[in-house]
Amino acid sequence: MGVLFDTLRKLVMDGRYVVGVHASERLEERGILEWQIVDGIERGTLLAERPLDQPNPSVEVEQWLADGTAVKAVWSQIVSADIAKLVTVHFFDE
Repeated sequence: MGVLFDTLRKLVMDGRYVVGVHASERLEERGILEWQIVDGIERGTLLAERPLDQPNPSVEVEQWLADGTAVKAVWSQIVSADIAKLVTVHFFDE
């Protein structure tokens, strides 16, 4: 377990990612800056890996904001474009 997560983390760290509309709305709604999630994947902890998800394989990652708050980020791999996509972000108490 973790192969998909390693792939997604590398894509994000290489700047090969997009932020979905839903994720963008959730970031704004929760007052989280995009850079915190992008930067946080490097030190994130894999919670679940779902390689069979449709339409794209995805992972759930525990990440930490600059102030130490833990969040769950869902990232997917758009295989056809070889990019990562931020699907959503939420606090664990939601």
